[in-house]
Parts: sequence; structure tokens; C-alpha cells
Amino acid sequence: MKTQSKNSNHYKISQIEHKYGENVFILSNPLAESLLARFSSEGVIQPELNHLIHKLYFILLESVLGNSFPKEVVEVRSRMAGLTDKAIFKQEVIKRDQPVLCVDLARAGTFPSHVCFENLNYFLNPELIRQDHFYVQRKVDENEQVIGVDVSGSKIGGGQENAIVLLPDPMGATGGSMSFAINHYKDKIKGRALKYISLNLIVTPEYIKRMQKDHPDVEIYALRLDRGLSPDHVLKTAPGTLWDEEVGLTGKQYIVPGAGGVGEILNNSFV
Repeated sequence: MKTQSKNSNHYKISQIEHKYGENVFILSNPLAESLLARFSSEGVIQPELNHLIHKLYFILLESVLGNSFPKEVVEVRSRMAGLTDKAIFKQEVIKRDQPVLCVDLARAGTFPSHVCFENLNYFLNPELIRQDHFYVQRKVDENEQVIGVDVSGSKIGGGQENAIVLLPDPMGATGGSMSFAINHYKDKIKGRALKYISLNLIVTPEYIKRMQKDHPDVEIYALRLDRGLSPDHVLKTAPGTLWDEEVGLTGKQYIVPGAGGVGEILNNSFV
């Protein structure tokens, strides 16, 4: 027996104080912060980086499932049911038949997307879980300024009707590639998605601003906010208070403090 439920277990994530809006979730999680500190450190290479990615994305996915996925109440017959009729109980769980698309934003997002896809198959109906592949990267000019995105191809396996579309991408820097991918799904892919969710390890104020401008409906989950190039007086305020003065990107639009070269290290390909 199943009945629909909307967050009746009152699940709440632990997040930092900020003023970016209700669709932005920057987690406050000591385990994630410890792992992410190691992930960002100099000298971390494969295979350690993949192990850290796996753990970090499972933590992100736990919060997303608890906070943003629909729930249902199921009746469970426990192994004690042969001894007493009191061994049948009702439990609220994540809705098993919720369609989900994991979008691989190659190349940095390839392994994170696989981690989400693999784990979701344990919790949800595997027949409703799909992984799509989208080959997109930042386009830069002669001064190494980001001027758009290059798309070299995609492999999208169907529509998106009523699906939750997950877009795992470790570094939320400018938001250009993410915005382009979401636009593609909204404009080109058949059906209406239930929601779009970006899963980032690190985001900048610039990334959040771009996403809220282009796609205010998108939910953003991140483990850390980087605004390390902001003036000192800005860093003393809660994130988002002086949003226009917050800076997380260098002149060449890399994140500070950031992690540096995540796509390169993930793939052992330094081009």
C-alpha cells in the first residue's frame, strides 16, 4: 500500500546562512568540509581524487534526496511478521517510481554523474533512471576570457516528462555551460521536467547570480561557496548581503580559493 506524502518527516538540511534565495542550498556538513578540504589540496591526484568525488557526491545526493525528492508512505512487512501482526509498519520513503535523469556534463561532470546514477539505482526504480551525456566546455577568446560555450555533441536517451533532472558538475564557476545545458533540455527535449537541480562541490557568487538570472527555477546544491577575492568588508558579511561586491573568479575566470584543474586531474588529461 502506498500513499503520497510531501515532506511529512520534516527533513531539514544543515546549511550556511546566506541571502541568495530559497532555491540555493550551501551545506554545512563537517564531514563534507573535511573531505572537500583534502579534495582542494595541492598534491591530490588519482586515484584519491575519484575516491573523494565518490564520497562527496554521495553526501550531496543524500541532501538532495531528502530535501527535494517526493516521498511516499509504504507498508512494510518485516521479518518478524510470522511471529506477530505488530511487525507490519508504515514508513515514509523516497518515492521509488520517480523518473530521474543524470546529465553528464563532460568532462569534469562525467564521474560525478556516474556516481549519482549508480547510487540512485539502489534507491529508486532502475527502469526510470537514465544517464545522458552532454559534451560542452567553456569557449575563451585570445585573452582567455569566457565568451560562450562549445558543444561538440550529446547522447540523450529520450524525453524528460515529470523527471527530476540532476546536473552534477564539481565547479560552479561562471555558470555558462550549466545554463546552456539547462536551456537545451527546456527547449529541445520532449516533455516537461518536474525540476532541475545542479549539484556542485564548489560555487561562486557569480555562478549563483548567472543561474538565478537565466533559470530562477533551478535548485542549486553545493558543499562550499568560494568568494575569496572579495574585499575584506564583504567577507565579514553573510554571503549574498553585498552580492554585487562578491568575487570568486580570477580575471581568467577560475575559482579562488577553488580546487584547480579538477577536469584535468579527474581524467589525467592536462589540455
